Formats: sequence, C-alpha cells, structure tokens
Amino acid sequence: MTDPVSEGWLDGDAARPVRPYAVIRGRTSPSVRLDLMSMVVATGAGPGPYLEPDHEQALGLCRHPVAVAEIAAWLRLPVAATKVLLSDLADCGAVRAAPPLTDDQAVSAQLLERVLDGLQRL
Repeated sequence: MTDPVSEGWLDGDAARPVRPYAVIRGRTSPSVRLDLMSMVVATGAGPGPYLEPDHEQALGLCRHPVAVAEIAAWLRLPVAATKVLLSDLADCGAVRAAPPLTDDQAVSAQLLERVLDGLQRL
C-alpha cells in the first residue's frame, strides 16, 4: 500500500493540510451503510471524470479487500469522514463494500482449513 507520508501529503509529524469537514464538503452521512469492519474493494470500474485527491487515495488503498478502519488509519481521517468518501466511490461504482460476518453466520470448516494451510505455509 502507498503511505500518505511518503507521497507528500503529510510530513511525518504534521497534521492533515485540509480539515476532514472540508474533505467531505460538510456532509455527515454516508449514502452506503458501512461499519468499521466492512470490507471494501475496488471494482475496476472508472469512478468518473474527476476525483478529489482523497478519493483517489482511498481508491488506491482498495486494490485488495481492506477494512474501513484500516482505510481511515491510512488516510488519517476520522472514520465518519472515511465512510463518506467510500460511499461516494460506491455510488459511482468504483468500489463495493461487504459487511463483516455477523455472529449468526457460520464460517465453513473448509474456509478455516484453507486459512490455516495458508498460515502454515508462511
């Protein structure tokens, strides 16, 4: 993943150059239901003719499935602001989001075995 500090957005100890409410243009509610553990991934579809820098950066982080909380940490934005950015990207079809499994959804034993095999290979 790309690091916001190494890309020149921040200089290590500095705060973000733009306030979160300016990044999301004062909006407070995402149009797509997301929580901290929702997994977001880029679809490969073009997001449209114009993206704000924060949208571009969020989209770049979504090349592989990643949780909303992790995206917020990389962007150094509050989770609420990150959710608004991600919902903008979902609205234009650039990303899709899946909620995490709930307690009543069972994880298959086959999936757990595949995860264990992958970890053992590391």
